Amino acid sequence: MEGRVKSQLWRYVTFLLLFSAILDTASAVTHYSIPEEMEEGSVVANLASDLGLDVKTLSSRQMRLDIRSSKKYLDVNKQTGELFILEKMDREYLCSVKTATTCFIKMEVILENPVRMFNIEIEIIDINDNAPKFWRDTIRLDISESTAAGERFSLSNAVDPDIGPNSIKTYYLSESEYFDIEIQTGRDGSKFADLILKKPLDREKQASHNLILTAVDGGVPARSGTASIIVRVLDTNDNAPQFDKDSYTINLTENAPIGSLVVKLNATDRDEGSNSDIIYSYSLYTSEKTQQAFSLNLNSGEIRVKEMINYEDFRIYDMEIIATDKGANSLYGKCKVNILVTDMNDNHPEISLKSFTSPVKEDIAVNTVIAVVSVSDKDSGENGQIDIHISDDLPFALKESSDNYYELLVSEPLDREKVPEYDITITVTDRGNPPLSDNETITLELLDINDNVPQFPQTFYTIPVMENNAPGALLSSLTAIDPDLHENQYLVYFIIEKEIVNTSMSMLFSINPENGNLYALKTFDYEIEKEFLFHIEARDSGVPPLSSNVTVHIIIMDQNDNTPLIVSPWRAHGSVVEEKIPRSTDKGTLIAKVIAIDSDSVHNSRITYQFLHNTDATLFSLDQYNGEIRTMRMFSYRDSRHQQLVVIAKDNGEPALSATVTIKLSTVETALKTFADMTEVPLGYDIFSDLNLYLVIGLGSVSFLLLITILVTIVLKCQKTKPSKAAPPCRNSVISERNSTIADSTLVSNDAYWYSLFLAETRKGKLVVRQPVPKGARYVVSSLPRSTGLTETSDSAASTLQVSTAI
Repeated sequence: MEGRVKSQLWRYVTFLLLFSAILDTASAVTHYSIPEEMEEGSVVANLASDLGLDVKTLSSRQMRLDIRSSKKYLDVNKQTGELFILEKMDREYLCSVKTATTCFIKMEVILENPVRMFNIEIEIIDINDNAPKFWRDTIRLDISESTAAGERFSLSNAVDPDIGPNSIKTYYLSESEYFDIEIQTGRDGSKFADLILKKPLDREKQASHNLILTAVDGGVPARSGTASIIVRVLDTNDNAPQFDKDSYTINLTENAPIGSLVVKLNATDRDEGSNSDIIYSYSLYTSEKTQQAFSLNLNSGEIRVKEMINYEDFRIYDMEIIATDKGANSLYGKCKVNILVTDMNDNHPEISLKSFTSPVKEDIAVNTVIAVVSVSDKDSGENGQIDIHISDDLPFALKESSDNYYELLVSEPLDREKVPEYDITITVTDRGNPPLSDNETITLELLDINDNVPQFPQTFYTIPVMENNAPGALLSSLTAIDPDLHENQYLVYFIIEKEIVNTSMSMLFSINPENGNLYALKTFDYEIEKEFLFHIEARDSGVPPLSSNVTVHIIIMDQNDNTPLIVSPWRAHGSVVEEKIPRSTDKGTLIAKVIAIDSDSVHNSRITYQFLHNTDATLFSLDQYNGEIRTMRMFSYRDSRHQQLVVIAKDNGEPALSATVTIKLSTVETALKTFADMTEVPLGYDIFSDLNLYLVIGLGSVSFLLLITILVTIVLKCQKTKPSKAAPPCRNSVISERNSTIADSTLVSNDAYWYSLFLAETRKGKLVVRQPVPKGARYVVSSLPRSTGLTETSDSAASTLQVSTAI
């Protein structure tokens, strides 16, 4: 590109030189034309050739240039005579006057020897090396939005230092629907543009317009410069304030704190400045009640709670708010605000007792209404929906009878003795969040009816009574309990009459009718009467009266009041027994056996034997349990012929009672077989060796039979509606058979038969004694009444001794 420009320039310079040469012939000025901005060193012309000078003499003639300029832009080569560019030349700098159409640099070429001077004139030709430029990069215009279309606005023009075709040719404006330009030509030929308003502006639609104005010159290639046009649209009060919405619906919870923000209204005015400043106010359509409840900030549009809001008092607040701008001709907008008060669960449900019956009888029928209540809640929705209930543990139920009315019913049978009164708490709870509740407590008192039978703590009383008791002694207190009240619980006690062997039970015992204390009316003897069985009844004073009875078993306890009775060896008259034994008796031979009996109980009748006196302690031994007296060694010649033994039989009572027997033994030299047979029959005595054991077995058997008899008698008694007084005594009254007697019987028995008779007679309460007959070979067995005393044992007329001859 640059080479092509240079070629064109050289052709242009050559043309000018030829033209200057022709002119030089007519004048004395040599004229050259060169474009501005030529490169340094570029040859303008060959002065030697153009001026007709000898190149060889240029140096000797001191050829020089005299340029009329502040700078030396050109110089001459003295060797070749060529004029060349020493420094670039800017036409706009050299010829700053815009009106000058041509620009020259004038100089003289001076030679010595001889002196010659040539006038040289070099024209600097303009090239398009400068772009148009505006004095200001930004052009600001203020145009009111009320300006009519077609209005003109002058713009500052652009400048271009270049001249001629290289100067500004035209202007262009960026695309805009509101603006256009019109190009004007000045007298000097300069170009400038006017801005024209195509249609009215709307600041609210577009507050400013940014345009680009471009100035283009006529050079090739063309150059351009731009300026930014900022059009600010000036506001007029042509817009009324507008709210974001025409209507606002606000939900406000009741009891909102005073001062809390309800809503912040926002009205906007598309104008600006004072035309857009807005103040808020209530319209005349807003009620005083609403204005008292809410405050309105005139500047911010905030609506706040002014006083306590209660849903139950006022549920909807309607207000109209006006927004007015501050323009010269103020405009306004308005909106409606509906404040809906949202119910808050701030009211407790209420319960009201409409009817209540108390006290009621404990036998009140199920499903009977005892109370009516009504419920209410000032809240709404779920906050006003009420649930009512009572404790599930109570025998009552709630039933809705009508809207918000409920009946309290008896759901289960009542029992005053279990629960005398009920505290019934009726609770109502709404369904709010959190739920609120209320309750009402009523006390239902139950009236007693005689519905409970007196109850003894036990169904069977066993009362031990020590024999020989004092008449009138307190035996026990039989107290029944009746959970009823007042006369229904006042009890009377009495003994159910029953005769025992023509004796009424009330003659033996007495009971206090008020407190149930049982007393004995006589002294009891264990050996005669061992137990009594009867019934005691407790009856209340209700109408009709209720009663129950209890079985009382009186057991007579034995005392050690009977002295042991020695029945063996037999003593006919007196208390001394004399025996004869052979002197040759071996060691361990049974000499005698002491047997004593005691009519007391087993414990008191347990007897032990001891020597109270023994002539020779080394000769005889006594078994303390069975009373057997045996020899401890054989007799010696030193032993006395007469031995005396005193044996004491002692029972186990406290204090112990005892009886003694004295046995005198005489030894003889001659051993008589018949006498030995008569005096020592081990088999007979062996039968009595475990007498105490037999007595225990006998008494146990008697007790067992007695128990069976009692049970059978009770069963038979229960099956009879009215027992006959003539009926035999049942187990309710057991009478001792000790006083019954049987005819004395005397039997000659062998050992086995004797043992059987012993057991049978013992069970009947008889005493069985086997005694030796002095001149017989057998024993005589006699049965005696057990009530016979010690003296009667030896002297009783009922005892018969019979001699039986040996078979």
